Amino acid sequence: MTKIINSTQEIDRITALAALQRQIRACRLCQEHGYIPVARPLVGGRASDRIMVIGQAPGHRSVAKGRSFSGPAGSILQKWLEQAGFPAGYLHEHVYLSSLTHCDPGPNPRGNGDRRPSPQEVALCRPFLEAELQLLRPKVILLVGTMAIEAFLGKVRLENVIGTYQERDNMLLLPLPHPSGVSRWLNEPAHQELLQKALEILSGWRIDYEL
Repeated sequence: MTKIINSTQEIDRITALAALQRQIRACRLCQEHGYIPVARPLVGGRASDRIMVIGQAPGHRSVAKGRSFSGPAGSILQKWLEQAGFPAGYLHEHVYLSSLTHCDPGPNPRGNGDRRPSPQEVALCRPFLEAELQLLRPKVILLVGTMAIEAFLGKVRLENVIGTYQERDNMLLLPLPHPSGVSRWLNEPAHQELLQKALEILSGWRIDYEL
């Protein structure tokens, strides 16, 4: 009887997540408020995923390919996962990919990388992110980049949180620097050591929780 109940609950969760993803894809709030010219929300992942990545926002390459972390940052993040012992392709096959905003905010007016979504854009999209978290209940949440880290941990310095983690509601939050060529934080050897410490923590979880 327990197996039947669990199976039914899993089917309900899959159905609910599919409905939520359709709702996210249909959202045009940031476009209607004039923050972006065209809303093309991205969402990707499965109800079975036990690791969730939360980034800043999709980039233009990801929107063009219809898949989050499709650019250089995704390639680097996959390499980090492999350093932690995960197989090739794991990022897009077994990790739920989300972000503070599900739409590309567009290029930075200064010409270096993507524009940071405004607090108003993040606030409009936050209910979707919270709904994803509630449905998915991932064991591990990778907070990628300063903006995602501070959205959950508050104002912090990367060197004070990379290589550490927090546990909330039986979920493990692991901060990671943004895997972007625009960011120069990882140029420091000491910062590379902190990243390796974070990946060692993730590697331990991979074994302990059979991720």
